[in-house]
Amino acid sequence: MAEWTDAENRALTDDLTNALGARQVRTDGLERALYGRDSSTMEAEPSLVVLPRDASEVAAAVRITTGHGRPFVARGSGTGLAGGAVPLDGAVVIATSRMNRLLEVDVTGRLAWVEPGILNLDLSHQVAAHGLHFAPDPSSQQVCSLGGNVANNSGGPHCLAYGVTSAHILAVEVVLPDGSTVMLGGVTAEPSGYDLRGLFVGSEGTLGIATRVAVRLTPNPPTVRTLLLDFDDTDDGAATVSGIIAAGLVPAALEMMDRRAVEVVEAFAHAGYPTDAEAVLLVEVDGLGPGVQEAVDRIAEVARTNSVRTVRVAADEAERQALWRGRKNAFGAVARLEPDYYLHDTVVPRAALTRVLRRVYEIADNHGLKVINVFHAGDGNLHPILSYDSRISGMTEKVHRAGREIVEASLDAGGVLSGEHGIGLEKRDYMGLMFSADDLAEQDRVRSVFDPRRLSNPDKIIPGGSRCADAGWSAGTRAGEGAWV
Repeated sequence: MAEWTDAENRALTDDLTNALGARQVRTDGLERALYGRDSSTMEAEPSLVVLPRDASEVAAAVRITTGHGRPFVARGSGTGLAGGAVPLDGAVVIATSRMNRLLEVDVTGRLAWVEPGILNLDLSHQVAAHGLHFAPDPSSQQVCSLGGNVANNSGGPHCLAYGVTSAHILAVEVVLPDGSTVMLGGVTAEPSGYDLRGLFVGSEGTLGIATRVAVRLTPNPPTVRTLLLDFDDTDDGAATVSGIIAAGLVPAALEMMDRRAVEVVEAFAHAGYPTDAEAVLLVEVDGLGPGVQEAVDRIAEVARTNSVRTVRVAADEAERQALWRGRKNAFGAVARLEPDYYLHDTVVPRAALTRVLRRVYEIADNHGLKVINVFHAGDGNLHPILSYDSRISGMTEKVHRAGREIVEASLDAGGVLSGEHGIGLEKRDYMGLMFSADDLAEQDRVRSVFDPRRLSNPDKIIPGGSRCADAGWSAGTRAGEGAWV
């Protein structure tokens, strides 16, 4: 970690306070500690925290911070799971949580301008009166911010049919690392020039800070049906997933949980899941009434050919919401097992689902760990959850070793590193397992165009930056063996 003197810290604090006001600049040790981590297993200590109220204050904070030669990290709600908002090198945290307004709604054009701190679900609630919603729905949608969704190109259960965040972002106003402000993309059908909007979405804060976002809104479907299918064999559930897609059906959502997940979730959420099933599928179809009913019938037929035990269609909206409440609270339910959990994120071909699942169980058993599996089965996005107690000596390191083996198993099956959580710190040094040195060098050159000084969320995504000895970890083993190689 760079060593900043007390005098340097005071000078930076004074300049930020003079520009933004004392209420927007926080230096208290407890507050810095709270902003020193996201929802991953990693943490570091920021120099200070800035809470801007609008785009002009973001720009001022960036100009002043980089003028002092200091790095900065944008932060939303802190729900990221890959360490993307962890402030390495004593970075200044610029948190956009106060910028949470819905600025404008164009009902005819089906778009809205929002600030980055607005919560995902709040956006949908605020446009519901117009018969519209924001389609990407991460499991954390009650608390995650749009800025974070843009940074990580987040997904969610309903992204199988509707697409991940990048498909729903039209334009982004961005404060670049030099403090200037630009608009990337546009609300016209075909904005001219390079698709810099597409480049920015998913860049994890390494290219600048989003201060205003134009989002595409989706009409609420007239008819929705949610099915719960349960099986005595996980292989039958996976075969049903493949069969549904092979039949030409693309459900709005197609989620799978193994027996361990069902037991934990049902005890917590009382969603009505059958706890004696080895696997359950949660399938949702939407659209016009006759087409939806036809899809329900075809899905049930595919399931019956794969030895489904029960096909249950939610009778009403209350039952449908109960089924989804269980799925959306899966990660919270796991927290009841042990003090800590490590939630992974890889993607594998659908045909490899059962093979990789078996390997995940083997890896967990070999390390003496508990694992449950909840995943977006329709697109092969796995989320193995390793439950553990970090107070036990060596346990965190063991969890990270198991995590690396899960990544390797997914890549060996023809998969990729991440489906929606991003690379951040967690998988930064795994990038070489998937990309060549030339690939990584090219990605680094693109970043240099936006941030030649490497001050915007430094040492994330691209390997080869600081190592554990100089990265500023405040708890050495929290990063875990395998997080740095």
